[in-house]
Amino acid sequence: MSQGCVLAVDDEPLNLLILTEALEEAGYDYVTAENGTDALAFLEAEPKKFEAVLLDRMMPDLDGMEVLARMKAHRQLAQVPVILQTACAAKVEIEEGLQAGAYYYLAKPFEYKAAIEVVRAAVADYRRHRRVRDAAAIPVHWLRYLDKGSFSFATLAQARDLAASLANVIDDGEQLAIGLGELFINAVEHGNLGITYEEKSALNARGEWEDEVNRRLTLPENANKRVAVEFERSSAEVSFLIRDQGQGFQWQRFLEIAPERAFDSHGRGIAMAKIMSFDSLEYLGCGNAVLAVVKTAK
Repeated sequence: MSQGCVLAVDDEPLNLLILTEALEEAGYDYVTAENGTDALAFLEAEPKKFEAVLLDRMMPDLDGMEVLARMKAHRQLAQVPVILQTACAAKVEIEEGLQAGAYYYLAKPFEYKAAIEVVRAAVADYRRHRRVRDAAAIPVHWLRYLDKGSFSFATLAQARDLAASLANVIDDGEQLAIGLGELFINAVEHGNLGITYEEKSALNARGEWEDEVNRRLTLPENANKRVAVEFERSSAEVSFLIRDQGQGFQWQRFLEIAPERAFDSHGRGIAMAKIMSFDSLEYLGCGNAVLAVVKTAK
């Protein structure tokens, strides 16, 4: 069974060979392009086909940054995760890519394990975001008339369902759904269940993250833990106060995707939520509570 379809773009045939061998061994379907023009042609012809794009930054004709910019300007392609191939030490290039909307990176020269880990992470994020967006597109009309509400959840499935529902408090709430989903899942995995950054790295490498979350949810010490959400609407904004029952974390380092963490398989959800979904995002106290705000006044 295919793990998904990936577009691999590189003007060096040897690099494409290495990437496609890794993708094939890991069970992914793939399409290759040796330049940016062909890559865009494939993407625009079938914008729903690809779940990630492995994109070389330096190419003749259209380079990777130009392809990225055109994808971000396309309504459907803007949601497809781009994995930029670059040198580990290229901090300026990474910062430019982050500002342009590329949140995943693969270091050159390629290593099989690193390539599959980042592809797996990007595809998983894309699928999770797509599920939440699709669910949010189903109207929950009564939420438009809600000025204040209290909610709680415990599991990943409940987090996704609530994120999709609450996104209906505003018009065109698909991006809000993604941001809420990231914050809700973070509150479950790192907050209530205490999965550390290092533990998640190892779990992602083995493809066992969700299994471990579900296992910890069954432990007696976690049986009664909930994530609480307080929603409030004013004339100018909607706000969400999200509070878990964990010990907090060093949230300051996760408000932005730092270049030194750009090659990790995770750790970008909070920063993506801040960029894509909210006008302000403020962690409170030790970090087990976060206030997320969307401005609604025109």
